[in-house]
Amino acid sequence: MTVIRLNHCPQSGRANLHGSGQNPTQALRRAAQPGEPVVIMIHGYKYDPASPAHCPQTRIFAADHAGGWPVSLGLVTSGAVGITFGWPARGPLHRAFAAASRAGAELARIIGQIHRQAPQNPVHLIAHSLGAEVALAALALAPKGAIGRVILLTGASFQSHAEAALQSPAGRTAEIINVVSRENDLFDCLFEWLIPAPAPARKVLGQGIDAVNALTLQLDCPKTLAGLARLGSTIAPSQTRICHWSGYTRSGAMAFYAKCLLDPHSLPLAHLRAHLPATCAPRWARLSLGSALKTRITLRAQKIAFAMHYGRAN
Repeated sequence: MTVIRLNHCPQSGRANLHGSGQNPTQALRRAAQPGEPVVIMIHGYKYDPASPAHCPQTRIFAADHAGGWPVSLGLVTSGAVGITFGWPARGPLHRAFAAASRAGAELARIIGQIHRQAPQNPVHLIAHSLGAEVALAALALAPKGAIGRVILLTGASFQSHAEAALQSPAGRTAEIINVVSRENDLFDCLFEWLIPAPAPARKVLGQGIDAVNALTLQLDCPKTLAGLARLGSTIAPSQTRICHWSGYTRSGAMAFYAKCLLDPHSLPLAHLRAHLPATCAPRWARLSLGSALKTRITLRAQKIAFAMHYGRAN
């Protein structure tokens, strides 16, 4: 198992090795072994490697328990190289969103370094929530042919950012699997309220990505789950109306992503598309609720939005 732990330092603008703070150049040479795929994991909002209580490297990226991404993605037992990428994602949401773009620029530089040393090695990305903005920023700036697949899990970014990234030199040859869920609609709505969208559109990734080399996969759709089961990937059905994390906590989900990243030729994008519904359910499709409950949800959303805006979210 090779897992390289990097953290983006906002003061220097560079990524350092977790724990030591050293330059990662020497360690990244391990990611340049011929033929080994590289999987870069990117966390979302509320994590910060500078905060021991919220450090992603010891929590979501832990390699010593089954829920950690390196284990869930099969990197512990495969020959792939895993890179966990931590970045400062706490505080007011607008500040974290700006930090995501800066972290993505540094990640693009690291990907370019790996690509120069081992151009034959596929480099794939998987990101949750606000980590999608990091991934898209990296895709927009990485060298041509440097990135293979990008999996975005209920991503907190805009369609226009994804479309622009897909028009970049790296984006034209990459593939995006955009995992969405109507469970995440509340969080999409909060994101739209709090982050100024690029003109003229305000649509977020949860509304899909329209591109030949992008696929939107609605993970809470029974028809989607049936199609994936026919392809050999069984994922547990959704159990909640509202959830921001089910994209990677549902049983079977991470095993499916591992197959997409470590053996992409077994699941070509066109083959996946042929087994999935052509369209996704509309926003709020999971919330067929009475007016009283809708009011409670709206008030709760406003409270969460206030906390996220002023950096008070737990």
